[in-house]
Amino acid sequence: MPRYPNHLLSEGPANPFPGIKVLERRLGKVIPHRLGSNEGLDMPHRALRDHFGDALVEHVYCYGDAEALGVRKRISEQQGMALETLLVDAGADSLIALALRTTCEPGETVVSTAGTYPTLGYFAKGQGCNLVEPSYYEAPGVLAPDLEALAAAAHQENARLVYLANPDNPSGHLHSDSDILKLRDALPDTCWLLLDEAYGDFRDDAGSEFAAKAIPGVIRLRTLSKAHGLAGLRIGYAIADPDVLAMMMKVRIHYAVSSLTLAAAEVVLDHPDEVHQHVADVKARREQLAKHFRELGADVLPSATNFIGIRLPSAELAAEVHQQLLAEGVLVARLAHPELANVIRITAVQAALVPGRLAALEQAIKEHA
Repeated sequence: MPRYPNHLLSEGPANPFPGIKVLERRLGKVIPHRLGSNEGLDMPHRALRDHFGDALVEHVYCYGDAEALGVRKRISEQQGMALETLLVDAGADSLIALALRTTCEPGETVVSTAGTYPTLGYFAKGQGCNLVEPSYYEAPGVLAPDLEALAAAAHQENARLVYLANPDNPSGHLHSDSDILKLRDALPDTCWLLLDEAYGDFRDDAGSEFAAKAIPGVIRLRTLSKAHGLAGLRIGYAIADPDVLAMMMKVRIHYAVSSLTLAAAEVVLDHPDEVHQHVADVKARREQLAKHFRELGADVLPSATNFIGIRLPSAELAAEVHQQLLAEGVLVARLAHPELANVIRITAVQAALVPGRLAALEQAIKEHA
């Protein structure tokens, strides 16, 4: 079993501020008179009411439910997950930082693919960890994290944690569930697998039995930023064994998610048909974009996300296209890592399908096909 930092193995630390919602659940009744709270409960908020309306303001007075029970219950019921295997926090980025604080000490090694989601490396280095980055596996039509290389590096470097985005950001590649289980088995017993599934809602097999499981030695991350459209409110969740989540709670910010965010997430989760339609629309646009650029002769990478990646012949050409589009007021993503700098990433929004919107990229593809 992967291990925790030594300072977390004793009793505590315990959250000194579980919050009034948790206290009400413990008592089994509502506390109507909050005379011990030091929030601005009497603030009239006339300006906020004029600007946003009364409905929003009612959510801004008090700290959010530290246990996010309403959101967790909805996710549990909709996705068939055990309630005790869910922890809600301020987006997948915050959960990455929380997972690292829970599992790694300064000086220990973290392994991730060179050029994958850079926030992992940002937080790992900020925590004083050593970052080891095997390259992507590249082949015609393939740009994928190399699972064998990740496992080999974990053994060679005595890694404490391996990070994998699946589907991958930024390549869009999807490893099968069996591949993930094989990777977990191939890692050292003392090494964690941090599995970032931020784009999992766009998989064709989203909602499978495997997707709902807590896997020993694995911390899975999900977000409500993509399929649920709540990126600006910052909310996501982790899936792991309850004892792992209990350790994460030792080092988690007391009120990581605001009351407004929790309320908004509950509303969106209460309307799954809207979410499902959005996901279907995104996938249709993704395939339309991919088909369009393939017909132009582009090397379009397979994607199980809400974007497509186009691999151009050189980093120089990608930089030229990126700058030309930016000058025209069009922002696409050019991958920052030197090994992937020839890849342009386009989000499958309706604006990407407007004729002529990506003319500079289309012309470059035609000229170099």
